[in-house]
Amino acid sequence: MTQDNCFLLGYIVRTHGTAGNVVIYLDVDYPDDYEDLESIFVEVKGELVPYFVEDINLQKQNNAIVRFEDVDTIAKAQPLVGNSLYLPLEELAELDEHEFYYHDIKGFTVVDEVKGELGIVQEVYSLNGQDLIAMEYEGAEVLIPTAVDIVLKADKENKKLMVNLPEGLLEVYLSSETDPENAPDDAD
Repeated sequence: MTQDNCFLLGYIVRTHGTAGNVVIYLDVDYPDDYEDLESIFVEVKGELVPYFVEDINLQKQNNAIVRFEDVDTIAKAQPLVGNSLYLPLEELAELDEHEFYYHDIKGFTVVDEVKGELGIVQEVYSLNGQDLIAMEYEGAEVLIPTAVDIVLKADKENKKLMVNLPEGLLEVYLSSETDPENAPDDAD
């Protein structure tokens, strides 16, 4: 199993108690969908290693306490802390026609309602509760918030992401801080 045919489920945050339990963060919209996990892949030194789940107890704020098979001491659990968790892509829930997973839209053409085709989706970043779609536009990386009034729908058949960008968003990324006419006068 490789990361190419898996999706990032979350991270192991810390150990919990002395019996080898760990606290995981589920980086998903609906953590309840994963309360019956039987196994999971843990990224260890760049490789995905399968671990069998003996028990999972969902907590608040997308956290869960997990007991893995054969991880029964804090010494066995500690090396797992900070590692990423993956599941095979086929375990993702089916979505409605215009809904999408972030990994689905990489390579899609971004099409604005007003300005038309803009660029290609390069990456999707999750930063402090705000997800941002990165696209290259006129040589600059532009970050587009994933708010529902901005990202309207994904046309999977034509590989297009339909957006309604806020006025001035593109210009913010294109303005040059090195414009000599706007540079501060240091001759004081």
